[in-house]
Amino acid sequence: MMPGLSRRALLAGLAALTPLRSGRTSASTTAEPPGLAEQVRAGTLPPMAERLPRTPLVVDLAARGRREGQAGGTARMLIARARDVRYLSVCSYTRLVGYDAELALRADILERVESEGGRVTFHLRPGHRWSDGHPFTGEDFRYYWEDVANDRELSPGGPPDFFLVEGRPPRFEIVDETTVRYAWDKPNPRFLPNLAAPRDPLIYRPAHLLKRVHPRYAGREGAAAMAKAQNLRGWTAMHNRLDDMFEMTNPDTPTLGAWCPRTRAPAARFVFERNPYYHRVDAAGSQLPYLDRIVMDVASQGLLVAKTNAGEADLMFRGLSMSDIPNLKEGERAHEYRTNLWPVARGSELALYPNLTTADPGWRALNREPRYRRALSLAIDRRTLNTTLLFGLGSEGNDTIVPESPLFAAEMRTLHARHDPAEADRLLDALGLTRRDGSGTRLMADGRPLEIVVETDGEASLILDGLQLIAEFWREVGLKLLVKPQERTNLRRRSVAGLTVMVAAQGLDLAVPTAIMPPTELSPAQPDHYAWPRWSINVESRGASGEPCDVPEVQRLLALDAQWGGTDDPNAQARIWREMLMNHAENQWVIGTVAGALQPVVTGNALANVPRRALYSWDPTALIGVQRPDEFFWDQADKRLAAAP
Repeated sequence: MMPGLSRRALLAGLAALTPLRSGRTSASTTAEPPGLAEQVRAGTLPPMAERLPRTPLVVDLAARGRREGQAGGTARMLIARARDVRYLSVCSYTRLVGYDAELALRADILERVESEGGRVTFHLRPGHRWSDGHPFTGEDFRYYWEDVANDRELSPGGPPDFFLVEGRPPRFEIVDETTVRYAWDKPNPRFLPNLAAPRDPLIYRPAHLLKRVHPRYAGREGAAAMAKAQNLRGWTAMHNRLDDMFEMTNPDTPTLGAWCPRTRAPAARFVFERNPYYHRVDAAGSQLPYLDRIVMDVASQGLLVAKTNAGEADLMFRGLSMSDIPNLKEGERAHEYRTNLWPVARGSELALYPNLTTADPGWRALNREPRYRRALSLAIDRRTLNTTLLFGLGSEGNDTIVPESPLFAAEMRTLHARHDPAEADRLLDALGLTRRDGSGTRLMADGRPLEIVVETDGEASLILDGLQLIAEFWREVGLKLLVKPQERTNLRRRSVAGLTVMVAAQGLDLAVPTAIMPPTELSPAQPDHYAWPRWSINVESRGASGEPCDVPEVQRLLALDAQWGGTDDPNAQARIWREMLMNHAENQWVIGTVAGALQPVVTGNALANVPRRALYSWDPTALIGVQRPDEFFWDQADKRLAAAP
């Protein structure tokens, strides 16, 4: 975001939509995608001009250095388990408002957004339809708000937190069929960025489908009878089975996304076909997506690389890592694919989280001592980690944001992050940790050996390999590191219970932020944070469980998070972000090591419009989502005409 840009001006840009824009195409919208032409001729599907919204979203591919493509063909993907089909919801990235490749927030499903003070108004595209042809209107927003978010049986916790300002929900209003409004007494800067999240909160629902099974419309006895006929334990289970837009395993559920599910779970192969009512077109009038089908085959995690190497995928990224690059490169020529290398926008590939809320009083006192945390950081030889784990291509230092973010400052990465074992020794001695046992391991104040049990979910080999090296570095300053891998759910359970002393995991997820993105990860406002899980639970439960934060420097982080949520001034938000980031660098709440891994994104040689290089992250890029996979196309006629496997 440019300095001096007001939030009102930023949101006004949602209506301008450059490079994406709304409006009629300059060309006639009569050229049917070949895969739909037969249905149109048979009269089972309306012609394209009748299927599109009156103001479709016109994508300007040329402005982004891309080519207008031709429709047709199938892209094959591999997944490690059946439920991973939901990642198509993430990476196909169709949102009410979403980020573009430059991380500017723009209207997408919506025609435009008006935001001023505490009032946000959505303008829908007239004539927009669900994938089953039913109109998409304000009623779909009303149904979600009244009959899902505020139905205590479907949503016991009430509406999601991003709807609340100082604990109070908005006033919701349907202005007309294509206009809805949310109004708060104060600004709610979390609202729009949350709609662009990798996991779509889906604040609308297909009301025409779900009303059939909701007691408010079907009657409680009728809904119960339908659930019993399906051997379900109640109407909520039946409703949830139909309310499947994110999971994408129920063909009965319509979508606004680029591809519709055609396979009912459970299955070993899932087929998704183009949405004939999709709202995006290119400048020539061709309806997106270009690809007719996405096919996802289930394979074991251990075979994903081998199968990709053997040419069994046309588009692959999940399940692949930097260590797989040499194997992937070997199969490129024989199987006609390329391995694109995208920088991973993550704060640290391996981060250490001393638990400031651990139940053990001795470890709690030590973990809360800033000199101890700095000593742990200074004892780590990040250059060796970089060479060993990232082939020397990474960035060494703290767990912080990456240089591509406009909020970045070099000191955030380097403060207390040099390799200085002598200074680490001095800090540990200054803490009174001067006694040692026969093996040279320092003793805690209560006489126990300073053996740091570092727990991890064990799913990332890079983390386990890195911990083995860190164990050697810490041994040099009299600390012993013990690794305890375990299943992720158990790790989170132990963390929240205060049973972990330290956790090793990946670092900051939102590492390429702009000022308007919520800084949730930087304070206990984020659930499940390994550095302060008991404080996070306390914030999440509004004081009902966990422990209130009692460390002033972390209390400052909570106060700053609240300040960010109370302003819609992007300049003030940027200042808050920077103070929170420097607070982290100074205090080493999370000890970062190396960042800058490369994510292999494998694509068929003839699959066009896929960037050779782009930032890869969960948030905010939605994996590959901001690169708009609906714009990928086969640049060879035989690929476009090939039948679905």
